[in-house]
Amino acid sequence: MEAIQTWVSKNKLTTIGALWASGIGASLAYNSRTRSHLKPSLKLIHARMHAQALTLAVLSGAAAYHHYEKSTMGHGESTHDSPK
Repeated sequence: MEAIQTWVSKNKLTTIGALWASGIGASLAYNSRTRSHLKPSLKLIHARMHAQALTLAVLSGAAAYHHYEKSTMGHGESTHDSPK
């Protein structure tokens, strides 16, 4: 679990992008299995909206986690490596 947290912490944008893409795929898969009478263009728009909602939730969680990380580390330390 620690390795996953470290990787996600180092690759935040990749993680968010992957979650966005999986949200689109999951929404499209769900909408294609249901017998809705929507046009494919509307299914794609709905999938994009679901993925955006998922992305906003993930970004909010990442911001909360970052704030928690900063508040527990103390004032003298930094969360990023400084260049030497």
